[in-house]
Amino acid sequence: MCNDEALFDVVEAWNWKSFTIIYENNDSILKVSELLKIHDSKGYPVVLRQLDADDNHRPVLRHVKDSGETNIVLDCSDEKLHEVLKQAQQVGLMGSEHSFIVTSLNLHAMDLEPFQYSGTNITGMRLFDPDDPQVQNVVRYWIDSELSEGRILDMTPEKLPVEAALIHDAVLLFAKAFEHLNMSEELASAPLQCEEASSWDQGYSVINYMKVSELKGLTGHIVFDHEGFRTNIHLQLIELTDEGLMQLGTWNTSEGLRIIKAEADEDASAAAQTEDLRNMTFIVITALTPPYGMLKESSHKLEGNDRFEGYGIDLIHELSLMSGFNYTFRIQADKSSGNPDPRTGRWSGMIGEVLEGRADLAIADLTITRERESAADFTLPFMNLGISILYKSPTKLAPSLFSFLSPFSNEVWIYMIAAYVGVSVLLFIMARISPYEWNNPYPCIKDPEELENQFSLLNSFWFTIGSLMQQGSEIAPIAPSTRMVAGIWWFFTLIMVSSYTANLAAFLTVEDLSLPFRNVEELANQNTIKYGAKAGGSTANFFRVSALKMTRSTTSDLHSVQYTR
Repeated sequence: MCNDEALFDVVEAWNWKSFTIIYENNDSILKVSELLKIHDSKGYPVVLRQLDADDNHRPVLRHVKDSGETNIVLDCSDEKLHEVLKQAQQVGLMGSEHSFIVTSLNLHAMDLEPFQYSGTNITGMRLFDPDDPQVQNVVRYWIDSELSEGRILDMTPEKLPVEAALIHDAVLLFAKAFEHLNMSEELASAPLQCEEASSWDQGYSVINYMKVSELKGLTGHIVFDHEGFRTNIHLQLIELTDEGLMQLGTWNTSEGLRIIKAEADEDASAAAQTEDLRNMTFIVITALTPPYGMLKESSHKLEGNDRFEGYGIDLIHELSLMSGFNYTFRIQADKSSGNPDPRTGRWSGMIGEVLEGRADLAIADLTITRERESAADFTLPFMNLGISILYKSPTKLAPSLFSFLSPFSNEVWIYMIAAYVGVSVLLFIMARISPYEWNNPYPCIKDPEELENQFSLLNSFWFTIGSLMQQGSEIAPIAPSTRMVAGIWWFFTLIMVSSYTANLAAFLTVEDLSLPFRNVEELANQNTIKYGAKAGGSTANFFRVSALKMTRSTTSDLHSVQYTR
């Protein structure tokens, strides 16, 4: 996630208005998820293109070149990275107008000489500083150890793989945690069987010691938070030049991205162009909306900036101490953030005050929208919000009278009824035709004048429905033909009854919920739930310009947020 945040900051620093992300597999999408948010927050076009599964990536790279895109974020495995860059050079995607950001932390360990003089801006990151004495000593120790064994290790601090550095730090951290545990209690080892689900009794203690341990490793200062994730991560921003990889800047989790100017004249030029804020006075407009801005409660009469307190007030105060400027607060009486007039285009509220020059900056709970961002500059948001509706949990619907029909669809029920009627009629006809189904009603008389057939039309329907209900009947077929039809019908009913019984239990356990509304139209057309939005706010403005028509009320009627049942 830290690498993802660093990529986001680099793209922001490079001011890319559009770019293409070339990725290898679905796992790469998670690594660049922060970059995809640029499309949502600023409306910048972001194109995703996946590399082919084989080793021929030229068709994908040629599509990128034909699109005219010059800003590219490349995320692929270390094994494919060199080949992808080589094929990109072959299709003409490595010109001086192109810029690459490589997400791999092993860019420094690659042979980049074929791309060194192409003029392409290739930027990457690494997790350690090769000039660090600790890194140089460890690599020298590895080389000497291999040399003493008669082997030659081809490695330099500049080519040290990040996996080797991480493994080295992990072993040091484990050794330190093991040492602390050994000082506090007696360690005991026991043989463990791979076939059994057993673990070392003191394993959790070692893990807990590792979470609270701190040390200086090859990859910087190693410290973990309460959840076991590493914090305070430092990355070096590197760039490929004619002279090789050069450090361009640094990034860490607390301060973000910091670009280091390599030449002294650039530093002097930047310092000359940078406006000195010391001894300057700014007019800061704010609104009294707790907890961002509030009137301070005091038994004494307060004047000036001392009258206010809150998050925004403290933030401006800390910035003034860092940059040395003075400030004067001014209150926006109507607490309006600001919206443009549909006819004149002039902005109202705090944004209008800033644009008109009556205030230098505004600090309040301002929601950043695309329309507002096109007119004024905003700092990075400290909270991501969306339009949400909170209401009471939906109630459970009472079971339907015909819920027993749910296991089968309407078509299946129709087919079953048709099969029932057809088999019953077929039994009746076959019993009439077959001579074996005609019996002597009076066994004492050898040659009766009339014979009796048990399969009348009514009895045929009764026999079939009895079989379907798994109950049977007093009627049983005698002739081979009618017995064959009855056997086939019994097998059919066995399958259908078993399927129905299995599905019925599942359908009876599913609970349908009675939702008060499912979309914005249903919310607008109901009279049970009262709802509203802040007048002139981003939520009210969203519904005002939304393509969805609210038939019951308009946003001018919304004054408060209240949800009742």
